[in-house]
Amino acid sequence: MIEHRLEVADVFRKHERDFFAQGGPGLGPQQRKAFVAIRDCRTAALGGHVDRCDACGHRVISYNSCRNRHCPKCQAASRAKWLAEREAELLPTAYFHVVFTLPQKIGGLAFQNAREIYRILFQSVSETLLTIAADPKHLGAAIGFLAVLHTWGQNLHLHPHLHCVVPGGGLSPDGARWSSCRKSFFLPVRVLSRLFRKKFLIYLKKAFREGRLRFYGEMAGLAQPGAFEALCCEAGKIEWVVYAKPPFGGPAQVLKYLARYTHRVAISNRRLLSMEDGRVTFEWKDYAGGNQTKSMTLDAVEFIRRFLLHVLPGGFVRIRHFGFLANRVRGEKLALCRTLLDATPVVTDTTVIADRDGKAEERERTRCPACKIGKMISIEIVQPARPAGMSPWLDSS
Repeated sequence: MIEHRLEVADVFRKHERDFFAQGGPGLGPQQRKAFVAIRDCRTAALGGHVDRCDACGHRVISYNSCRNRHCPKCQAASRAKWLAEREAELLPTAYFHVVFTLPQKIGGLAFQNAREIYRILFQSVSETLLTIAADPKHLGAAIGFLAVLHTWGQNLHLHPHLHCVVPGGGLSPDGARWSSCRKSFFLPVRVLSRLFRKKFLIYLKKAFREGRLRFYGEMAGLAQPGAFEALCCEAGKIEWVVYAKPPFGGPAQVLKYLARYTHRVAISNRRLLSMEDGRVTFEWKDYAGGNQTKSMTLDAVEFIRRFLLHVLPGGFVRIRHFGFLANRVRGEKLALCRTLLDATPVVTDTTVIADRDGKAEERERTRCPACKIGKMISIEIVQPARPAGMSPWLDSS
């Protein structure tokens, strides 16, 4: 018998009543939706089907997954498909990894203005990279890159930052040649940091003037122009962290990195250590303390609260492409880049990959877990045990 490992869903199910009794009803609709989906994922609540082995008669009930993008158990399929598509876009050049992080006081504005703060973050980062790269004093080229939004730190506090993966070069202004950056240096971090700070604060103040920011509760004071201006003034005097990691070794390493980062959620199930006496213990990496792996214990209600901080607004796109990798020009520009790099186009039939992986998964899924010989055949549909979200404490009316 396979031992059940602790999951985020277990914490949700066991401490649901306590969480909603202590303020859970204040959740937004997307957070409620994510809570219900993760709680019910692969349980009788979502229904499923019964399989029976055609050799030994062994029966297994398989419950449906929730497919919510914040669920720790539902990212594998979407990640595999996305990676297959990205493989066809890789260029034979070094790739760089640049991280842009919001200072704590500015990042905290996302508590109540997530959609607007994250939109401004993408806009200011993309404009910063494209502008500095195009400057003849630096690279003097039109670059392309993808950016992935992460909103969490290892301790699950709100910590908005963008991971950017950038090919080490770009197209010359006339589009006639490929301009490569230095082998181990992409763009000056301090220059990136200063422009990033400047652009973000300009767009933030504009959003405030246009009434696109809302503040209430403990942050209500920021609705006053003087208080908001003071916050921006203070943020403009500190250094904003932009970190350029060492370049990847090549396209294979890029894919390996993307597999780890693109479809990550606030915390994976494998980091959970225990749930006892109303408290949850999990592993975290202390980057400020020499990257040591430590354990942290939180009250279960606080653990749930922190997890749900990272549920994104409905429809918000957290992986975006810019420059010559932007959706509207990607095909044409990548073809030009390969021509200038004298590179053979990468032919990746994502349909073939999907079929290949799907068949392998199908074989594993349909093999009888008891006799290891027979094939599991679906014989019955299991109807959902309850409509999603029907717990009385989830009623938002």
